[in-house]
Amino acid sequence: MPQKAGSKRKASSPLVSDSAAPAPSSPAAADLTSSNKRPRPDFSDRSRYQDSSVEEEYGIVLRKYYPPEITNERAKRYASGELERPIQTLEKALSETEAARADVALGDSVVFWFKQDLRVGDNRGLSAAARCAEQAGVPLVCVYLASPQDWEAHLTSAIRIDFMLRCLHVLKEDLAGFDVPLYVETVAKRRNVGRRLLDLCTEWGARHLFCNIEYEVDELRREARLVRDGLQNGIAMQAVHDTCVVKPGELKTGAGGQISVYSPWHRKWCAYLNASPETLEEARPPMRNPASARKKFKHLFECEIPEAPEEKRLSEDEEERFRNMWPAGEHEARDRLDKFVAERISRYHETRNLPGGNGTSTLSAHLAAGTIAARTCVRVSLDAAPGKKVSDDRKVGHSMWYGEVAWRDFYKHVLCNWPYVCMNKPFKPEYSKIEWEYDKEQFKAWTEGKTGFPIVDAAMRQARYSGYMHNRCRMIVASFLAKDLMIDWRMGERWFMEQLIDGDFASNNGGWGFSASCGVDPQPYFRIFNPLLQSEKFDVDGAYIRKWVSELKDVNGNAIHDPYGRGAEMIAKKNGYPRPIVVHKEARERALARYKAGIGRSTA
Repeated sequence: MPQKAGSKRKASSPLVSDSAAPAPSSPAAADLTSSNKRPRPDFSDRSRYQDSSVEEEYGIVLRKYYPPEITNERAKRYASGELERPIQTLEKALSETEAARADVALGDSVVFWFKQDLRVGDNRGLSAAARCAEQAGVPLVCVYLASPQDWEAHLTSAIRIDFMLRCLHVLKEDLAGFDVPLYVETVAKRRNVGRRLLDLCTEWGARHLFCNIEYEVDELRREARLVRDGLQNGIAMQAVHDTCVVKPGELKTGAGGQISVYSPWHRKWCAYLNASPETLEEARPPMRNPASARKKFKHLFECEIPEAPEEKRLSEDEEERFRNMWPAGEHEARDRLDKFVAERISRYHETRNLPGGNGTSTLSAHLAAGTIAARTCVRVSLDAAPGKKVSDDRKVGHSMWYGEVAWRDFYKHVLCNWPYVCMNKPFKPEYSKIEWEYDKEQFKAWTEGKTGFPIVDAAMRQARYSGYMHNRCRMIVASFLAKDLMIDWRMGERWFMEQLIDGDFASNNGGWGFSASCGVDPQPYFRIFNPLLQSEKFDVDGAYIRKWVSELKDVNGNAIHDPYGRGAEMIAKKNGYPRPIVVHKEARERALARYKAGIGRSTA
């Protein structure tokens, strides 16, 4: 079916300035599917591309929290190292204050600040805080500050917030087993989180504060300020590397730079772990607090876990469904890991791409919430692997799987070295000249799973129902949006963040950059997924499609992949299944032309 004419424009350079936090990653469906009666702006004048009005209009930029865009030239200065990266800002703050922080005397308690690391086991920051408290003979106190504005600005999905709050209940109970309190408080304004944290430390007589490092731009700069502000308030703050298996900055090219292609990076990652096996060592949990802690901090033990803010709250039906589908906490995470390693990891290389099967670990939600460490995943899978050596062999289930865990490290390393990807900027700034579509009707069809391409629709409906999508399907639907529909990939990136339980900025951004061919690990722009071929290859018998696209459950044979082109038109039409909203061959040709024009490169 010919495409209905829609809005279009060339994506401007940056969409969020370099003072911003993680870029938004998925447009609110309500904002993007409402009718737009305003006249489209004229973008014929290239000088106007610095204006982000279109990005605001289509929900790509949230100007409530983020300033205007940076230029391509400024992004390149980050890439070259001419501009100080936020990770360097934090490292400098820690280095320049190290001696002064070492001189801070211990107080009446030691505080650990939980963020995206909601577990007791194998938690390096928590372990360091616990050792400090034990050596001083004072209580360990834990805190989690809920920030609704951060959730809004970072486009955190309602299902993920619900999951994290449920994880906090488990964490609070686990810590109580060590007589350690977990205090949870909602801080209305995101800019006040750091100040409130220091005030609580003062209130509890704590002069040492620990946390694990988050690698997004705002978080790195916030922690850098906290290190210095804490010292001015007589508080020594220590930020610990824990999220990645190998900390950012450790793996370099021969010339000393960051590696931007996964395969050579992965080989160095494997070699590093073999040469430094202590990297995978498990961080020990805290010892039991002094008996006095229960009495002294009685009010902290009795604090309640807050509910989600109204605008991020699930319906009762959704709450019940997701609680059954996604049990919370680190014990559930470890059970999933152990079961996967015992039963399925050996065949992972054969089954991982089949969305209708049960070949994956489904640990992504737990990795995103930090209820399990990536380090734990690698260590446990390696212990069960033949040879016990870290390998980059992608033909063996164990190494294939922890190689996928390594992708998570890789994208966080990218985030640190090229921080402008946090600013709605493609990794390849030159790709910002590509002319995108902003057709709201087609975007709505994509979000609702009504594109007329069964494998795409099945995946999108799975996401809407379960808050989760199989990784192969993520690549299929992302390629379809960015290349078949030519809709700005950042709209899809944001939709994923606002819908999925495992929304992690670095991995989500990296995955969309790959599918839209403007990210690291360069996928040629002329590599465009054919939805029909993907469907036939990875859902051979159509079981996945039949499960999620009820209109096609009675279609037999390979007509399930293309009902209107393979003789199942009557069933599809009778049950209300839509015809394809684009012709793939024509869409592919359009995409090739747009990319070629946008980056000034031929396909030859």
